[in-house]
Amino acid sequence: MPALRNILIVEDEPLIAMMLEDFLDALDRKVAGSADNVAAALELIDAGDVHAAILDVNLRAGEQSWPIADRLAELNIPFVLATGGSGDTIAENHRGRPVLSKPFTMDGVEKALNGLDG
Repeated sequence: MPALRNILIVEDEPLIAMMLEDFLDALDRKVAGSADNVAAALELIDAGDVHAAILDVNLRAGEQSWPIADRLAELNIPFVLATGGSGDTIAENHRGRPVLSKPFTMDGVEKALNGLDG
């Protein structure tokens, strides 16, 4: 069983979020929660039991995941940044974080999460 079992998903596209939930289930991980905006994600983090997270960099209405990334970093909770491609700019203080590029594959998600486990 993976050390980082409870994974928070922050993704504003419902079909992609559902696909990630299916991937996590197949990879013997648990969805700690799913959020499509900063406020909802911060609530889930504050509720506890989040071991790691997958953060979509750009959310709806121009929102970006940096406040979520900052909170996770403060709590020493590892996370992967999900990007849609070269157009996404990574905030300077998070440039060393692992990146998972879209389109997602189960193999890619597994490798990214296993990298956090290590």
